[in-house]
Amino acid sequence: MCFPRDEFIVGDQDVLLGHIDGTPVYISAPQYEAWKHTDLIIDVVPGRGGMFSLDNGRFGARSSGRGSTFRKRSTSPAPAK
Repeated sequence: MCFPRDEFIVGDQDVLLGHIDGTPVYISAPQYEAWKHTDLIIDVVPGRGGMFSLDNGRFGARSSGRGSTFRKRSTSPAPAK
C-alpha cells in the first residue's frame, strides 16, 4: 500500500528498506523475513493503479515490485537457471 508521507504511522514491526527519491520505504517485519534474501526492485510502469495505489488510477502509471534472489555475501541477483 502507498500512503502520503505524513499519513503513514511507522510501527514497531516496520523495517526501513531504503528511500526512493527521499521518501522512506517500509515493509513489515514478517514480510522482511520472507524477502530479506532478495533484491527488491520497485518501478513505475504504465498502467492503471489499483485502489491501494497512491495515484488511484488518475495518472496512467502504477508501481510494480519484483525481486530476485542473490547469492550469499553478494548483492547481485543469482544467475538464471
